[in-house]
Amino acid sequence: MSATVGETRASTESGAMTHSEILKVLTGLIAALFTALLSSTIVSTALPTIIGELHGTQTQYAWIITAALLATAASTPIWGKLSDLFNKKLLVQTSIVIFVVGSIIAGAAHNVPLLLGARVIQGIGMGGLTALVVAIIGSIIPPRDRGRYSGYMGAAMAVSMSGGPVLGGVIVDTVGWRWCFYVCVPLAVIALFLLQRTLHIETEKKENVSIDWLGATLLTAGVSVLLIWVSFAGQDDYYAWFSMQSLYFVFGGLALLALTMFVESKVKDPILPIKIITERTTALAIIASVAVGVGLFGATTFLTQYFQTARGFDPTAAGLLTIPMVAGMLVASVGSGQMITKFGQWKPFVVSGAVLLLIGFGLLSTIDHATNLWTIGIFMAIVGLGTGMLMQNIVLAVQNTVSVENIGAASSIVAFFRTFGGAIGVSVLGSILASRVGTLTKESVSALPPEQQMVAGKSLQDGLDLNNMPDFVGQIVRFAYGDATGRIFLVAAVVAIVTLVAVSFIPNRALRTTIDIVVPEADEVNLEKSASR
Repeated sequence: MSATVGETRASTESGAMTHSEILKVLTGLIAALFTALLSSTIVSTALPTIIGELHGTQTQYAWIITAALLATAASTPIWGKLSDLFNKKLLVQTSIVIFVVGSIIAGAAHNVPLLLGARVIQGIGMGGLTALVVAIIGSIIPPRDRGRYSGYMGAAMAVSMSGGPVLGGVIVDTVGWRWCFYVCVPLAVIALFLLQRTLHIETEKKENVSIDWLGATLLTAGVSVLLIWVSFAGQDDYYAWFSMQSLYFVFGGLALLALTMFVESKVKDPILPIKIITERTTALAIIASVAVGVGLFGATTFLTQYFQTARGFDPTAAGLLTIPMVAGMLVASVGSGQMITKFGQWKPFVVSGAVLLLIGFGLLSTIDHATNLWTIGIFMAIVGLGTGMLMQNIVLAVQNTVSVENIGAASSIVAFFRTFGGAIGVSVLGSILASRVGTLTKESVSALPPEQQMVAGKSLQDGLDLNNMPDFVGQIVRFAYGDATGRIFLVAAVVAIVTLVAVSFIPNRALRTTIDIVVPEADEVNLEKSASR
């Protein structure tokens, strides 16, 4: 009886929506999220060409990805907090506009620093979409039914990740890399109008609203300092991993993060609520999300570079070669979402996903410049299956433990740490890759005749523009990248172990059938009796 009353109450208070109404809203939300994700995957294919034309370095290659991920991670908690206080529809539309502005500036960039600035603006908009789309879905759909709708989101992610590299390759090979940014503008505008027509959410007006700007600033600063350190550490004697310069960066970054936690424990409305973070399910989901981000964003970012730089494929072919991983994501995200909705069990899929992620990265750690492409495709498909089971279902487990009024903050916290892990992964693994490539290249160059060593040294100073290198130098660089790539997947496999351990200990709570947490009638009576005493 109490369950029925609870369900009725939740439906009445939240204005429960029908399946067709939910699908209409999801159309606009998924279109917005699809556009943001597409911008990242298009750029991944274009990066070797961009770095070559703008005369960039391997470190700058990584930072074109890292800058957007860092801005996304830093802004996601802010957007999530705002979504619990203000109109979610207006906020998600604002984030789309910010994303469009960043895309236009990025397309017009004439040097790497300007492109990095534009990527930061894009990242702020992407942070809004990352936090708000999940928060809105959590506000209108009960956790028990959310699995299949999360599967639809996973499908959109898979399509964007598969179509993005291919579309990016075609664009680079035809009209030029700048259109990889411009093409997202009309798609974002379409999403904007779709949301205007389909999304209607009432906003509860709250008094004495405050935003934790100090906490957000300290958090961003601490993360940025650590990411700058890992981007340069180990590449020369001045920035050695164990040096005074490294000590300054690490100490400064950790001090800023410690100060962030102190501020969060004191302010009225923290950007990272300590109560939510320390809850067991959320805490373990955060650890798992960081590890997933390191593996997914960090390791897979360099796959298209591997196919282009190490194997000599053009951007279009490199995009096509990433399809096995995305196909795995598509099958796993949609399939697991449907099964969770049918049976109400989420944990077996999350644990299985972590196992597959570990196996996939372990297998990819064995590749070199001559590995069979079919073999690599199978390894990538396994990674895709693991990722598809993990990403949305971890968020689902967290949303199941919090009330509707905190769902924006809780969802954005998980998304923040996943993106933060991605930023760490790109920086750390990019640094490891650059260091290993440098070592292998030097070893190969040192074995050349003196006159060729001089030619090679001069060519390598001009960046990663392989098209303008002598053939023998280009071959050295390609072999070095091919043989060094396996190492970053080995690191990703180690991190995947952390994911597996974390998800294994997440409490296996049954998915509730109401949108909000409902106190059983018996407990309500006891609370009333206690209050009257």
